[in-house]
Amino acid sequence: MKKDKHPTCALATEVSAFSAGKVSFFGYGKTTRALAKKLGPSTFYDDNVTKPFKDEERNSLRPVSDFEPKYSACEIPSPGMAPSHILIQKAQNLISEYDYFAKSMPPSVWISGTNGKTTTTQMVQTLLAQHGSVAGGNIGTPLAELDEKAPLWILETSSFSLHYTNIAAPKVYLLLPITPDHLYWHGSMKEYEEAKLKPLSMMQEGDTVILPKKHENHPSRAMKIAYESNEDLAEFFDIDISRLRFKGAFLQDALLALGVSRILFDECDYDLINAMALDAHRQEELYDKEGRLWVNDSKATNLDATMQAILAYHDRPLSLILGGDDKGVDLTPLFEMLQGRDLHIYTIGKNEPKLLGLSHKFALKATACQTLDLACAKIKAEGEKNRTVLLSPAAASLDQFSSYSERGDKFKKFALL
Repeated sequence: MKKDKHPTCALATEVSAFSAGKVSFFGYGKTTRALAKKLGPSTFYDDNVTKPFKDEERNSLRPVSDFEPKYSACEIPSPGMAPSHILIQKAQNLISEYDYFAKSMPPSVWISGTNGKTTTTQMVQTLLAQHGSVAGGNIGTPLAELDEKAPLWILETSSFSLHYTNIAAPKVYLLLPITPDHLYWHGSMKEYEEAKLKPLSMMQEGDTVILPKKHENHPSRAMKIAYESNEDLAEFFDIDISRLRFKGAFLQDALLALGVSRILFDECDYDLINAMALDAHRQEELYDKEGRLWVNDSKATNLDATMQAILAYHDRPLSLILGGDDKGVDLTPLFEMLQGRDLHIYTIGKNEPKLLGLSHKFALKATACQTLDLACAKIKAEGEKNRTVLLSPAAASLDQFSSYSERGDKFKKFALL
């Protein structure tokens, strides 16, 4: 495992005792602002600041160019700040939000991987809330706002946070499959994988990691539970798949969550997990007035998420809407998977020329639509009521929408017109 270039030593383990004046926060974001509330008025360096000023909480906000490493005892970045940023490059004592809480964090479950982190985290919290657990991290609540007296923390953990973490470690690490994503941030698939696998090097005997079989030989002192399929998980944790209402990617999420419940409390509550409501925009089903099924999977912003959605509807003829900003990811594996299937692709967004080229290469039927409303209109005009309409873009939405949520909401609106 490649080591982070920034030292940690006694600095990170004692950082919670620092005064605000000795800590530099990089980025004026939700995570760093929450930490500043614990420390008191603090100093932030942010790209959007051109002249120094103080906010309503008496924090000092300064331009990035004002940062001087020799006056800073510790630097804590917003998780999304890339390693290439000038502040990261200049930092001498960089630690993560997780490392800040390394000594005070209750026993914790970290959930990471490429797709399904949020749903799996919600499922784990649904199962363990009865034991006093609280959930946060990438799911929306910064660690600084979680109750440190709670008996258990459930944390959705991003590759960004893991990249900067060098001390903190979970009691249970639940790793979903790793597929290409955020490569523009990490620089390569290798670096992205290393970030996801990093906690293994810090875990100890008595800790447990559930991870894809391809990574089972990664060094760690923790006990490893490797899986390759849903059946592997069901067999190891003695789970009856037939008693779960979920399908596709959600089934794996549920099995992993139940696995954590088995590890920590030897419980497998089918009724509790089956009663959990799923978030919108991930394989969300609705029917139009003609009885045709429309599936809003707008949250599928990368390759693997879309492939999982297609597997969930493998037995149906599909009208598949693809497109947006794929950030340069190679989509060839998706089109290889689509060969021989009964489907018609409708392309939208920034990468439409790329999608049309791949459709031609793999002899797949495709129609250029450019925008989502036109794609939905063309699907309706063709009148094939037996086809399931699946919006699973394999791309981010910001080329045409404010978020994947807006994209999904508009898809539902167009479906029901």
